[in-house]
Amino acid sequence: MIAVAMLALVLAGGLSMGLALGFVVVMIGSWLLENTKWQLPERYGLGIVLLSIPLFYFDWQYQKQIGEPNERLGVTALAHLIVFLSAVKLLQVKKDRDWVFLYLISFFEVLLAAGLSFSPVFLGTLTLYLLCGLSAVTAFEIQKARRSLAFSETRLLVPPDSRVFKKSGRRSWRTTEAARLPFVAMALLFLIFVTALPLFLAAPRSGAAALTRSGGMTSSLTGFSESVTLGQIGTLKKNEGVLMRVRVDDAQGPRDLRWRGVALDEFTGRVWKKSAPARQLDAITERGGLFQFGTTESINRLTTQTFFLEPLDSTVLFAAPRVVAVQGDLPFVRVDGEGSVQSRRHDFERLMYKALSDTNEPRLDLLRNDLRPLPVSHYRYLQLPDNLDPRISSLAARIVIDANASNRYDAAKAIESYLQNEFGYSMEMRAGGPDPLADFLFNVKAGHCEYFATAMTIMLRTRGVAARLVNGFTAGEYNEAAGAYTVRNSNAHSWVEVYFPETRSWVTFDPTPSAGRLEPVRTGLAAQLEKYGEALELIWFQYVVGYDKQEQRSLAASLHNQVFDYGRMVTNLLVATQDFLSRNIVPVTVGVIAFAFVILFAFFGKGFLRWTRGGLVSSSGDGRATSSVQFYERLISAMEQRGVARDKHLTPLEFADTLKSNEVTLVTRAYNRVRFGREQLSASETKEVERALFALEKVATDKHG
Repeated sequence: MIAVAMLALVLAGGLSMGLALGFVVVMIGSWLLENTKWQLPERYGLGIVLLSIPLFYFDWQYQKQIGEPNERLGVTALAHLIVFLSAVKLLQVKKDRDWVFLYLISFFEVLLAAGLSFSPVFLGTLTLYLLCGLSAVTAFEIQKARRSLAFSETRLLVPPDSRVFKKSGRRSWRTTEAARLPFVAMALLFLIFVTALPLFLAAPRSGAAALTRSGGMTSSLTGFSESVTLGQIGTLKKNEGVLMRVRVDDAQGPRDLRWRGVALDEFTGRVWKKSAPARQLDAITERGGLFQFGTTESINRLTTQTFFLEPLDSTVLFAAPRVVAVQGDLPFVRVDGEGSVQSRRHDFERLMYKALSDTNEPRLDLLRNDLRPLPVSHYRYLQLPDNLDPRISSLAARIVIDANASNRYDAAKAIESYLQNEFGYSMEMRAGGPDPLADFLFNVKAGHCEYFATAMTIMLRTRGVAARLVNGFTAGEYNEAAGAYTVRNSNAHSWVEVYFPETRSWVTFDPTPSAGRLEPVRTGLAAQLEKYGEALELIWFQYVVGYDKQEQRSLAASLHNQVFDYGRMVTNLLVATQDFLSRNIVPVTVGVIAFAFVILFAFFGKGFLRWTRGGLVSSSGDGRATSSVQFYERLISAMEQRGVARDKHLTPLEFADTLKSNEVTLVTRAYNRVRFGREQLSASETKEVERALFALEKVATDKHG
């Protein structure tokens, strides 16, 4: 129990491997020294424990000097103190209260591990700890009870020479009984789990959607602020760390989804940033945990996504394009002028929320027939950098003319197709100089997504088409085991949104070649095991760590739907059964009666036959106890006829000892074995008992006569 508690603390990061190995050595030493003269006297152990309290303060100060994070200073020092106290108690002479003290310390270690880690690995160590704890405490109570019970008292229940002891011996019998202890502990653990599960599901954790992750690791999310230098997204794409996981409710497999982050409308030639109107934030009113800031034509058009964000130094909330509402345990939600959603920073916290998005775009014919002039409020999406290379405007005009594009949509598709087919994809940021965009278009002709999206946005603006750049992430790798997308920093992506005034909609275009949009597929045994590990971690976080009121409502709705489906299935089955019975009433009735007779005979036939034969000993269950009472009552009756009555305070064996009769002792011991030992008498033993009873009854009859 103590070892598993220490293991939980080590796996949670609360104890260094060196200290853990030292504690293992102490445990082995205490095991070898138990009940020897080399154990630490109890008085010395108590003195060392009292003197160790000031060490807690000095350890705290030492951790601060070596640069331990502030949020872990007290935790680390407390873990060291617990380990020290456990080591002292293990090495000293122990009484019952010392074992209880060790059990409590191990429980505190598990609590400390629970506060340090929200990994599913903790669930495994907790289960093992509960199993060991139940076994240890049960054995502890058995040991205490055994010390207060003399062995001579046990002969009142089962005589020493009964078949139980004859078969295995006293020592092996104890071993057999001790071997049952883990199974009893597992049964108790299962009972605890079944009992606690309804309470767990009925009591969501307040604020559980945002909890500290062990280590407080934060991802630096460059490229998602109000000002982004051209090339920052490319830097982020070189990082393979996991940024978030996304579960889409209606996802049947990989889909063409993307997670929108920020939109930028002003370009200086080297930097994308938000203009003053784009920076304006509108606070959204919360209604029952739902922040709604848009509408949709039909609820069936909504795509529900559940996001599990790792700690980020950013306020951005990601969602599929045209997010309508956000749901989660969030203190506030704000939307800027470009439709980007923001909340509080979560530098040291995981964050879970749901987003509802209307990913449908207007029909193609509506987009092509959109000739409405651009409203004045959207003129900022035509902004061009100062000293723009005139070749960019000429290139855009030539592309549009060559494609015979006469509307916004065809112009956008022509430029998108040109960039996809005529340029190469490269993670090397070779375009530079005073005008990196012109260098990319006319010299390097290769780059990553930022350059393609920037080039398309600026070329469209030179043709009078309102456009903006969006930074976000592609869908990521789909994990079949988890039913979710794993999104890494390397999935960072930039694309273009074009405005269509007739439908008041922003439509997505992506000029990056397919080589820059393909998701890598990991294969092999290691990749599959990693997927299963991610699935377990996702389930653990969603239904344990991040289980809030919203998840409770979702689970309740899911259970309600399943119960309704089962109820409908049972109703259909009953209707079909009723139709069958109405058509086959006679054979069904005969079959039911015959089946009832078979069941009655199976339950009562053996007892009836035994009763009619006046059998001596039953085979099992209550019948065995009844038969044993019958032949023992014959013994008592025979002795009473002889003038010898059993006093009520005497046990059967004590009564037999007072008579000094071999026949009485034989019958009494057989009675104890059947009545209390739950045994069966063999045929030869039954004959011996019957012979002894016959002899006793004959003597009683002769004396009475």
